[in-house]
Order: sequence, then C-alpha cells, then structure tokens
Amino acid sequence: MNKKLNEALALSPAELFALLPPNRVGDTDRRYMNEVLDAGFRNTIDPAGIHQRLEAAFAQRFGTGYAIQHNSGTGTMHTCLLAAGIGPGDEVIVPPLTAVSTAVVVVQCGAVPVFADIDPETYNMNPSDVARKITPHTRAIIPVSLYGLPPDYDPLMALAETHGLVVIEDNAECFLATYKGRMVGTIGHAASYSFQASKHMTSGGDGGMVITNDKEYARNIRKRGALGVRTLGATPGDTFVPRDVRQDYEFERHDVMGYNYRMSAVQAALALAQIERLDALVAARIYIAGQYAQVIEEEGCDWLITPVVPEGSTHSYWTYVCRLDTERAGVSWRDFRSAFIENGGDGLYSAWRPVHLEPVFRDLAFYGRPEQAPNFDPRYQGKVKSYQTGDCPVCEAVQPFLCQFKTSMQTLDRVEVQVAALRKTIRQVASR
Repeated sequence: MNKKLNEALALSPAELFALLPPNRVGDTDRRYMNEVLDAGFRNTIDPAGIHQRLEAAFAQRFGTGYAIQHNSGTGTMHTCLLAAGIGPGDEVIVPPLTAVSTAVVVVQCGAVPVFADIDPETYNMNPSDVARKITPHTRAIIPVSLYGLPPDYDPLMALAETHGLVVIEDNAECFLATYKGRMVGTIGHAASYSFQASKHMTSGGDGGMVITNDKEYARNIRKRGALGVRTLGATPGDTFVPRDVRQDYEFERHDVMGYNYRMSAVQAALALAQIERLDALVAARIYIAGQYAQVIEEEGCDWLITPVVPEGSTHSYWTYVCRLDTERAGVSWRDFRSAFIENGGDGLYSAWRPVHLEPVFRDLAFYGRPEQAPNFDPRYQGKVKSYQTGDCPVCEAVQPFLCQFKTSMQTLDRVEVQVAALRKTIRQVASR
C-alpha cells in the first residue's frame, strides 16, 4: 500500500523537493484547472468529470471502496455523524487536543460531546479514558490522528465493537501513515480528511474527503452533504441528478435533511493534481521532521522532548511537535518562541487551547442561551452538563508546553532556514 511513499522516501533531498512546486501549484494543477475552465460551468453538472476522477483516485490511493468529496474537513465529520444516525440524546466521545471542528460537529447534530483525555506521550486519545467515558448514551467515537500520528486503534475498535459504536477517524492531519501495517483511514467505519491550506495536500484553501468501505454508509454520507437528494449514490462522481429526472415536475428530491457541503469543480481540479503527488508531499514532511530531530540530537538538547512514535505506527508529520521542558531549559514558552523568530524561524505555533476550555464550550455558547445546548435537551438523559478545568487533566497539563514546528516548506532553501533557526535558538538558550 505504501510502496509509492517508500519510493519517495528513498529519493535524495534534491530529487524529492524537485517534485514539489515551490508555491504548491504546478503544471499539473494548472492543466486540470484549465480542463475545468475550458469545459465551463453548468448547473449541477460536471462537464470535465473532475469530481469523478478525484473520488476514484482518492479511493484507489487509500485502498477503499468509496470516497465522497466535501467542501471542508468539518463538513466531512458532520455528514459522517448524520449518516450514522447521531442526534439529540446521544453522546460522542472526542479528544480535547484537536481543532474545535471535531467537537463542534457533534453539537451541530444536536448531540453532546464527551471529552476523553490524552496519552501523555503521544498526545492522542487515551483508550483507557475512552472506556471510562462510555455510557448507555454513547453512540460514536471520533479519534484524531494528531499531528500525523495514529492513535492506538486496536483497543478503540474493541471498545466500539463491544458497545456498538461508530468510529469516525479524524485524519485531517494524517495522510498515508500506518497502524500495525494498516493504512490509517481504513480502520474505522469511515475516515475524514481535510484539504485546508496547511494540510499535506490542499484544494486551494479548503476542501475535504470521506472514505469508507460501506456502500450504504457512503451513499448516506453523500446525501447528507448534498441537501439530502434522494437519488444520489456512492460511486465516484455520483453527485448529480440526470436532467430528465430533475426537470420532471413529480421528482421528489429530498428525503432526508442534508447540507450543502459539495466541493466545486475548481477545488476538485487542484485536489486531483495534489493526490497525484501526495507521496512526495508526505515524504517531504517526514524528511523535514527528520532534520529537526537531527538538530536536537546533535545539540544534545534534553529540554525539547521529541515526538514518540509507538512500535507498529508510522508518522506523517503534519507538524513536528516537541514538548518544551521550561524548568530544564530555563526559558518560558513565549521567550523560546521569540528567540526562534528572532533567529529566522517562521513562527512557532502552540497547540490549540483544550477544546473543552474554549469559551464556546466553557460557556455553552452554542445557541442563544446556555440552556439551549444539547446537554439540556429533554431527550438527553446523560450527566454531562458543563465543561470545565479538571475534565482532562493530562491535556491541560501538557498543552501549554507544546511547540509545533512547521513541516510545510516546499523548497530545500526554506527547510534549511528553519532548521538553522532551531539550531541557533537551542545554542542561544543553552548559553544563558
């Protein structure tokens, strides 16, 4: 499955980065864009067949039966939940260390997010805490492959099977990584991918894809992302209703509630070009992560705690994330960031605030008033009525010290600048 990725990893750095357009847009992107522009735009029709080609290519690369394009990696998870029947009265278990979308889509279904704490070494969802958080109201789990590293799926899937839960992989940050020889994205019941501009591949700023091997689930996911149109199917490109059907006055279009999460043909053209060089894009990030790791090792830096990759897993490094031991370093997170920038570093991102402590969750600011939150829906008989400090103590303790180093550089020159900035910053801190 990862033969092409291994071939890309075997290239010299110069050969690898020669495959990447410096600004992320190359000749193939422009050729596919021109196909779409030359074919023109028609109502609910894709004259260039670009949606079909993208979905077929994505499903083939990930070894799944079905791929359904979306306009974002948030819409992907929302439709997966809706198609699984998640609604008011239900609970969905999510991690607290992730982008807010992972939890917000639960609220958008009228269900209640339940936060399971993280593993202190991998920063991924801890299966033991997931087990503690399961109740008779739990219907689904959304594990996140954080920063490009898959969580421990075997115990998560065992819990899902025991309790009859749906598992939706949030792989926004994880392309082509593996878990015990299996491609991430093929382990849960469905998997969500994001094409937002910072991700391994993009469709011009936003976009997303869902993959699954379940034909009926795929069809329902497509319907939920295309206004609930009754006649849509699971096969690649089956997003449009034939003219003779949709123009008839007796055609009943909508048999379930759906949203307009369809991807434009222009987005699909860019995504198709990027999926064709995805192996090189992922290999480049792995190379960049290795360069950061090499600097930390060579400098004998024991206060930047490097990523842990458990045996049996591979990492695709959406970012290279270290934990800063501020006591050992003798420098605060903010001062370390300032020094890195002064030395030529292109910013240093913190981890997101723990989602359960973001104001929208802390204050239950989902609708007009807190009491309108799904947590207080009379159909919900569970006990989660608030989100507060102490709900996920491991995440709360670790999050302020995480340092996300960028791995998205598309040229060796840019890589070398960032790596040199890290080396200079480590030496500067060590000399204090």
